[in-house]
Order: sequence, then C-alpha cells, then structure tokens
Amino acid sequence: MASSSTALLSPPKPSWFTPERLLVIFCVINLINYVDRGAIASNGVNGSRGSCTKSGTCTSGRGIQGDFNLSNFEDGVLSSAFMVGLLLACPIFASLAKSVNPFRLIGVGLSVWTVAVVGCGFSINFWSITVCRMLVGVGEASFISLAAPFIDDNAPPAKKTLWLGMFYMFIPTGYAAGYVYGGLVGDHFNWRYAFFGEAVLMLPFAVLGFAMKPLQLKGFAPAESTKALTSIETASLEVQDTDVSVVKGSMKSSKSKCAFVDLKQFSRFMKDLKVLLLDKVYVVNVIGYIIYNFVLGAYSYWGPKAGYSIYNMSNADLIFGGITIVCGIVGTLAGGYVLDLINSTISNAFKLLSAVTFAGAIFCFSAFCFKNMYPFLALFAIGELFVFATQAPVNFICLHCVQPSMRPISMAISTVAIHLFGDVPSSPLVGVLQDQTNNWRKTALILTSILFPAAVIWFIGIFLHSVDRFDEESEHPEVTTADGSNTTPLLDRKAAGTTETPAEP
Repeated sequence: MASSSTALLSPPKPSWFTPERLLVIFCVINLINYVDRGAIASNGVNGSRGSCTKSGTCTSGRGIQGDFNLSNFEDGVLSSAFMVGLLLACPIFASLAKSVNPFRLIGVGLSVWTVAVVGCGFSINFWSITVCRMLVGVGEASFISLAAPFIDDNAPPAKKTLWLGMFYMFIPTGYAAGYVYGGLVGDHFNWRYAFFGEAVLMLPFAVLGFAMKPLQLKGFAPAESTKALTSIETASLEVQDTDVSVVKGSMKSSKSKCAFVDLKQFSRFMKDLKVLLLDKVYVVNVIGYIIYNFVLGAYSYWGPKAGYSIYNMSNADLIFGGITIVCGIVGTLAGGYVLDLINSTISNAFKLLSAVTFAGAIFCFSAFCFKNMYPFLALFAIGELFVFATQAPVNFICLHCVQPSMRPISMAISTVAIHLFGDVPSSPLVGVLQDQTNNWRKTALILTSILFPAAVIWFIGIFLHSVDRFDEESEHPEVTTADGSNTTPLLDRKAAGTTETPAEP
C-alpha cells in the first residue's frame, strides 16, 4: 500500500528541459503574444479610415480601420476586445491549475490562441474580428496566469527578479516588434497575412505543450495522481463516489461527483479571492499597477498614431518600435537587476516602483511639451527606460506576497484587474478624448499625467507590513511533501526523485 501510494503521488521525472531552456521558450511565447498586440496597433495593420476634404478630394482607407470603416471608438474597442476573453478565462485557468496539470493548461491555451489568430486573418467585418480577438484573449489567459510561477520556481534564488525581468522585457519588446512587423507586412502585403504569420510561429509551442512531459508547480500535487485531481480534501469523498458507481452501475453518482468537484473548485476559488482582497500589500500593488497599465495600454495602442499626427512621423511604426525595443529590454532588465542588487524584498520593490514611475512620468510629460521631434524622442526614450523598469518588481510582489499554491490565482486576478480597469477602458476612452479635443498633444499630456498617482500609490506600499511567503508551507502539507522539496528547482529533481520517503501505510 505504501509503495503504490508513493508511486501515485511521486512527481514526473524531469524532461529534457533545463531551467534556462524553460525561460527561453517562455520568453519566445511571450514575445509572440505581444507581437500580436503590437501588430494590431501598427499603422500597417490597423491602418486608417477613409476621409474626404472640404474641396471634395477623398482618400481611401487602409488596414483594418479602412476595410471595416471603423470610428476611433470602435477601433479602440477592437484593441481591447481580446481582453474580454482573457478576463473571463484567467481565473478559470488559475483555478483549474489545482486540479489539472498547469503545463497542459498552457498547451490548451496556446492551441486556442493559434486557431483564433487564424480566424482574425479570415474575418469579414468588425464583429467577426471582435469575436476572434476575444478568443485570442482566452488562449493567452492560461499562459499569463501560469508562466511566471514556473519561472519563479526554477530561477536561481539570487536571480529571481532578473529572470522575471528577462521574461517581462518581452512585453515592450513584443509590442515594438509588432509595430515593425505589422508595418512591414501591412505595407508590402496585406494586414491579414500578419495574423497568419503569428499563427505559424506559435503552432510549434502549442504542440510542445502536449508532446513533452508535463512540469509541476511548487505547492501542487502531480497531475498523474488521481487524488490530486480534486485535491487531498476531496479524496475520501471521491473513493466513496467511485464505490457507489461500481456497486450500482449508474451514472447518477458520477454526476453528483462532478457537481461536487465543481462546487468545491468554486468554493476554493472564492476563498482564495477573499484572501487576496484582504491582503493590503497585494491590493495596493495591484491598484498602482492598474493606474500604470491604463497609461501604458493607451500608449501602446495610440502611440504610433499620435506620433504620426504630432510630429509628422512618416515612419512612426519603425521609430516607436525601435525606441520601445531598446528601452523595453534595457529598462525591464535593469529593474530586475537593481532589485536583486539591493536585496529583493517586497518593501524594496515598492521603493523601486514609486521612484522609477515618478521619474518616468516627469520625462514622458516633458517630452510631449516639445514641438521639435528630436527633443521629444530623447526625453520620451529616457522616460520609457524608467517606466519599463517596473515590470519585474510589480510581478515579484504579486508572486511573493502570497503562498506558493496561490501564485496562479494571484497572477490571474492581477491580470484581470489591470486589464479590466486599466488598458481595456483606456484605449476607447482615449479615442473618445481625442475625438473631443482633436489634439493629440493635449490628449497625450492628459494621459501621461495619470502616471503620477501610480507612483504615489506604490509609495504608500513602502510603509505596509509585508512578508515574503515564497517558502511558506502549502495549504496542503501532504502535497508539498509528496511534491519533493519546497526549494529544489522543479526541473532538477533527479536526486530528489530517488530519495523520496515512502508514505505511511
């Protein structure tokens, strides 16, 4: 009985992955995700609406906005449409991670993403592409919720924040590469081919999510364990239900079992959500992140169009893309490196967040005050360096202010919040503001000023009592023991796997 129990709960043997390979693969997937977001915002893919002058001279539209004759508001809604699917799916994937192998969930999500992106390329009107963008959000949700905890588990202790910085630097880099990619494909071919190219790039990773041996997250029972599928708490009830099913030979008990499991998962999700909402450190961090993302979301979508209008940038996609690539890489890596250098604690993360956000707001606001393009580009680049330095510290707090088993739900709720209250409303609202002001400089200054409250919120976090819970016990101690070491990297378990202690009979 002891040997069968040990075999049942033992983690899968390590695959050919090393922590470094896992980081590289996740970074590439993250890059492709954000290339898609940048491409749909580029002038080459997004395009412009047809217009007529007072003299009667008309120009035809181009890109998505031109083909579907979208207003600025509809165009803004389109940029946020995939967030609807993402917001709904993030908590679901995070909750399922406690009963289904998280790595397999990533494979499912990437498959949905690939199919949905192909659908964007075949869309025939505003509503069809809107639905496809929603499904892209569903696919992206699994990766966003689960990738960072995998990286946090396997990164060297002294370089955790730096590794998170490497992962998150592909957000601005992906956006920027998307600007360039979308501009080139849209100008030389057709905007639809941009989506087809993204699907081809993502397909191998979707297949990989199913083909390789699944990895495990710290604090979770192995997926191969039948008992782990519904957690230790429900194991005894499952045995009872199985016995009833065998004896009676009916489906009634099976249905009751499924209903109980669903109810149990929902109850556990609500319990975890309550814990997060009562955690002052988590709430303050996410509020600051929401305000920050409100600005960055609008920047990423309207930036090329604003630059084209204010400074007559004929190649705005390339200019904004180039600046964002360089500043995104340097700024994000610098943020992670500096936090590791000064000791990666939650309090220090708040200090870094408030300082770099305030400095970035000053430089970006000053940049839009200049009428000459070159001072604007210089100041805006410096501002972006500071602004992008927030990515590693803000996610470090989300991962380390909660217990290991709650990291997926922590990342999921953070993602839902920053999009639901951040960049989802910001793109259409900035579109409405621009429709009213008809002045991109004024619109950009109003938008940039919103970064200052984010710096203030994160400054408040410095004075909150905070505890790093990364090494705390899982909510199910039995699972943590069976899962191996609480500190050993999950991709380096050959020794741990051979020295497991047999379970008590």
